[in-house]
Amino acid sequence: MTTVGILGGGQLARMLALSGAPLGLRFLVMDTEADACAGQFAPLLVGDYRDEKALAEFASKVDVTTFDFENVPAESAQWLSERVPVFPNPRALAIAQDRLAEKTLFRELGIPVPDFAAVATREELDAALARVGVPCILKTRRLGYDGKGQFRIRALADADAAWDALGAQADKVGLIVEAFVPFQRELSVVAVRGRDGEFRSWPLTENWHVDGVLSASLAPAQADDALAEAAIAHARKLAEKIDYVGVFALELFCKDGVLLANEMAPRVHNSGHWTIEGSETSQFQNHLRAVLGLPLGDTRMLGHACMLNWIGAMPDAAAVLGEAGGHWHDYGKLPRAGRKVGHATLRADSREELAASLQRVGVALQRQPQVEPVIERLR
Repeated sequence: MTTVGILGGGQLARMLALSGAPLGLRFLVMDTEADACAGQFAPLLVGDYRDEKALAEFASKVDVTTFDFENVPAESAQWLSERVPVFPNPRALAIAQDRLAEKTLFRELGIPVPDFAAVATREELDAALARVGVPCILKTRRLGYDGKGQFRIRALADADAAWDALGAQADKVGLIVEAFVPFQRELSVVAVRGRDGEFRSWPLTENWHVDGVLSASLAPAQADDALAEAAIAHARKLAEKIDYVGVFALELFCKDGVLLANEMAPRVHNSGHWTIEGSETSQFQNHLRAVLGLPLGDTRMLGHACMLNWIGAMPDAAAVLGEAGGHWHDYGKLPRAGRKVGHATLRADSREELAASLQRVGVALQRQPQVEPVIERLR
């Protein structure tokens, strides 16, 4: 029986383990925390990702390794890859961990990006602002996610405050200035590439964020064929360039019909959670198929779907479960402000039915601000 090792024991690892059960797979999860939620469904090895003794024990018990978040040290992934197959490859992980390397690669591939500039000193921040212009965003090159490690600069007078907030990180993780994009929509391509180079994509997804954290995802996004094809072509070009194996997401801004790449997530992705019930093959099972060298599953949609993220605490499940196409996912986490604790997916055969279902759930759970933008898009 094949054992899949997962570095990181959060909800993504948990859902990978659940989706792998029908394939007869076993799992071993490694995490720094003893209460990692994936440990409720798979054996859990607690250890530091840089501890070679712990990594060696992990490697000795698995047949292939993957990860559920992008901040696993790339050096650890490289160390493991010399002992056991690791997918995606360590290079893909290293690129995704560094916003400067990532944006530079996008530009080299001809994928449009907002203007950007590296920053290492206070003087370089002034030079970057002069070049990129304001408004813009100062970000850490590494370790930032869900809106963390960022400072929005609305005017040149904000430069001192931005440096006070993030300047200490310049020597540790690096900084980058990115032009602010007054986008109309946030989109993502969730795609998968197999060991043999086969590439498949799920339909383009539209996303809504609150305070930098994903709030809702709608699939398929309401977009013309040319836009969707361009987004998927960008994802394919990226995956082929870095010989990517597994599922990944390419996050995009859409401004006046033009797509601009924001970032790549080298893992199964929050905006693809709807695929569990909304597509022929979920992102989780296709990720496992890819890293194991199995044939990829069909990514076609089953109707229309919307995923709602639950942040901080779980609401009452009854309203969602009362819907014919309602599906509930509790990650088994303790409530905590800002924490992703679960999600729900509503699926329907038509846009009108999905909008009606979202309306009922929004009223019952007092989530109208979360569902109204999605309902408006469906109308």
